[in-house]
Amino acid sequence: MANGFFNVPIPKNEPVKSYAPGSKEKAELKAALKELKSKEIDAPMYIGGKEIRTGNKIAMHPPHEIKHTLGYYHRGDRTHVKQAIEAALEARKKWAETPWEDRAAIFLKAAELLAGPYRAKMNAATMLCQSKNAYQAEIDAACELIDFFRFNVKFMTDIYKQQPESAPGIWNRMEHRPLEGFIFAITPFNFTSIAANLCAAPAMMGNVVVWKPADTQIYSAQVIMELFKEAGVPDGVINLIYTDGPEAGDVVFKHPDFAGLHFTGSTKVFQHLWKTIGENIHMYKSYPRIVGETGGKDYIVAHKSADAQALATAIVRGAFEFQGQKCSAASRAYIPSNLWDEVKEKVLADLAEMKMGSPEDFTNFINAVIDERAFDKIADYIDGAKNTPGVEIIAGGNYDKSEGYFIEPTIIKAENPMYRTMCEEIFGPVLSVHVYDENDWEKILDIVDQTSPYGLTGAIFAQDRYAIDFATRRLVNTAGNFYINDKPTGAVVGQQPFGGARASGTNDKAGAMQNLLRWVSARTIKETFDPPKDYKYPFLLEE
Repeated sequence: MANGFFNVPIPKNEPVKSYAPGSKEKAELKAALKELKSKEIDAPMYIGGKEIRTGNKIAMHPPHEIKHTLGYYHRGDRTHVKQAIEAALEARKKWAETPWEDRAAIFLKAAELLAGPYRAKMNAATMLCQSKNAYQAEIDAACELIDFFRFNVKFMTDIYKQQPESAPGIWNRMEHRPLEGFIFAITPFNFTSIAANLCAAPAMMGNVVVWKPADTQIYSAQVIMELFKEAGVPDGVINLIYTDGPEAGDVVFKHPDFAGLHFTGSTKVFQHLWKTIGENIHMYKSYPRIVGETGGKDYIVAHKSADAQALATAIVRGAFEFQGQKCSAASRAYIPSNLWDEVKEKVLADLAEMKMGSPEDFTNFINAVIDERAFDKIADYIDGAKNTPGVEIIAGGNYDKSEGYFIEPTIIKAENPMYRTMCEEIFGPVLSVHVYDENDWEKILDIVDQTSPYGLTGAIFAQDRYAIDFATRRLVNTAGNFYINDKPTGAVVGQQPFGGARASGTNDKAGAMQNLLRWVSARTIKETFDPPKDYKYPFLLEE
């Protein structure tokens, strides 16, 4: 029982370390990379705090060095899904009744551990299993995850502080209960921070979680679980399983205690899960919360007044950092005819300087795409562009998977703004560009709006304030995160809450109070100190 109104530490965004030559953090990260590569791990599932090994071992390889084995994970089946649900429900009562300040302390401790002793290991694991360079790993696996922990604690207390008014003689109170049941978290390969936050955000609000990460992120998921355990997350609160997706879904979505889905992944999968939940709605104790962030076909559109240098830098960074494997990555660009030659020259000059290879070589800007399936899909788009009239590859276009899944940063120039690479999500280092008549600003904004079913991120570049104002209004539904004179990537927790609408998800804004509100069910409590003792109202009396 709390005997005080506690103020949590004021959150501040974790500073991004530079990893400059001679820096302490660079030496620590290189040592962590060497240590992790020197051994093969045996990665169990975690159910009810127990390490579960099945003997069905699947090898894990760095995408940039497919001949190297990082270790093996133990593939589970539907029986392990059932066990994870049972473990979660068993842990639920005690966890739901745990005072909020104790839950807060656990995740604040996780933030401090990650900022300190776990930082190099978490970054190194992310670099190795997801092929991120040191900077991309730092802003994701370290800084963003630390920010999620710290800011979500503050958002949690802000939610609890919101209370109703009380009339004389009455005390009205509002409590925000965890959902009745368990949360199923399905997480992607591309962001270690997303994988952890999709589990931690519901858990922080008193919920219990069954977590299924992408197979290609299991290696760094192991470090996340180590962090959770050392921070003091109780056994059974977060259960980590490695099972086939449809097999897990068949168990989860037929369980009466299924209370919510926290998802990041493809639009097609999310829509299928939503449909399944709808078909099974009669089975559940409560209406499940469905929170999802899915795909994007994110854009950069420039006005004729745009700064060519700023635009070129945004294109290069926005499209090709982490090989374009960000939900927010720039995938289509619309450049006015008066700027195209200058922008093209600057972009090609930047690309000519970029090195591609292993993230263990800190001089490489470009690394590998995540796996062979992604490689083949991206290569197919590139090959199609090579053989299509009116389409020109002006940069890159080459790929090789003999040593790792390497694809050159590729720019496709399409005369037709509705060419398939301008419209379809590719999720790789491919940017499609359409050059439009510099005087067709309003027309090109209509095309930007109508081209894609998605609505995640977008950026406009202009110096003309009237053009900025017009585009901001015209493109109001095209992006949940909208950028003016900046690349459409790099949302920071507490500064730019992240999420999109349309086919890009439910826009529940990771890194904001909105997301945490999805994981609670409010209960209003009215206490009357001197209750009426006669049913009669004054209107019943005659004069």
